[in-house]
Amino acid sequence: MEETAIAGNFGLGIRSDCKVTLTLGVQNGLEITIESKVKSLFGKQIEKLVKDILEFYDITHAKVLVEDAGALSFVIAARLEAAIRTLIDTEKEFLLPMHPASDYETKRDRNRISRLYLPGNSPALMINAGIHKPDGIILDLEDSVAPEKKFEARFLVRNALRSLDFYGVERMVRINQMPLGLDVLDFIIPHNPNLIILPKCESAAQIHQVNEHVNLLKIKHSIKHEIWLMPIIESALGVIKAWEIASAAENIVSMAIGVEDYTADIGTQRSAEGIESLFACSQVVNACRAAGIQPNDSVFSDVSDNDGLIANILRSKRLGFDGMGCIHPRQIKTIHEYYAPDKAEIEKAKRIFIAFYEAKQKGLGVIAVGSKMVDLPVVKRAIRTLDIAVKAGKLSSNWLEEENV
Repeated sequence: MEETAIAGNFGLGIRSDCKVTLTLGVQNGLEITIESKVKSLFGKQIEKLVKDILEFYDITHAKVLVEDAGALSFVIAARLEAAIRTLIDTEKEFLLPMHPASDYETKRDRNRISRLYLPGNSPALMINAGIHKPDGIILDLEDSVAPEKKFEARFLVRNALRSLDFYGVERMVRINQMPLGLDVLDFIIPHNPNLIILPKCESAAQIHQVNEHVNLLKIKHSIKHEIWLMPIIESALGVIKAWEIASAAENIVSMAIGVEDYTADIGTQRSAEGIESLFACSQVVNACRAAGIQPNDSVFSDVSDNDGLIANILRSKRLGFDGMGCIHPRQIKTIHEYYAPDKAEIEKAKRIFIAFYEAKQKGLGVIAVGSKMVDLPVVKRAIRTLDIAVKAGKLSSNWLEEENV
């Protein structure tokens, strides 16, 4: 009896993707059909990849139709593997070589001012995402992926982690809401994500569940480096437990708020003024600062309203957030520009750092700026402000020398 599975996307407006229709049979060998505008150039290459994957899974009788819309090899491989594993009960993974540019770790204290969400089932948006230079790229397996597409999206995200050059951007993956998210980790953790995002987090227990699973996978796959976590608070219960969550584990480096889901949970709507989420945002910021991690704001969904985005950023910055999510590359430049310190903040930070530098040179344990004493946390904040200003192009990296200090 023949069985058929379909994976991928094809049709009007679809690019850099393909639709794979796989029918398993019991006789007649392999029948592979490639439909592509670039068949004359890449048809043989696509056919070889298909044959290699079928051979890897010991499939000798099958019909495969690949309807190609400019898909790269990692996409075709992901689509065919998803179709195969829909029909065959196997844990075998067909893995393409790891791109040399994917072999990097990220630091706990790196800037996370912008994080760009990319739907985990849309390869066209992933391929060149790193050139836009957000601080983080989120390969999203949660809200942006339709429920019926979540299984095949796992293979695409896994292959993207292995095959794409993200130009040093922090590679983040947003898993599904717990407990479904645990299954996703098996697909993701062995392939060098830098950070895992936990949506709709409501307890420290969920953090512990994720870390227990991650640690088992790290042992299994001999992973030595740290994998960071960023929980997202998106409910009334999550807000109440913000401190518990923020302080739940050493590998939590940031915590975000999801305002759209939060306002829905409390029975209201998000507004430009943000009055309805003021309490929640303040709770998240306060919990993050107390735990020593970075507070991150929600996305601003109107990509055509740059003035609204600027107003939202300035409000967010006043509340104490360090950055925010974005849903379009055009938002990245504005986010970095307006979250970066302004002239007054930079000058204040310079005065604090110079006072610290001079006190250290003289062997003094007390730091004073004007008539005010300055403690170490303020100095650290000033150093971070200056670092952000340099990275945003608002301050020369040689500013200390230019000040003749």
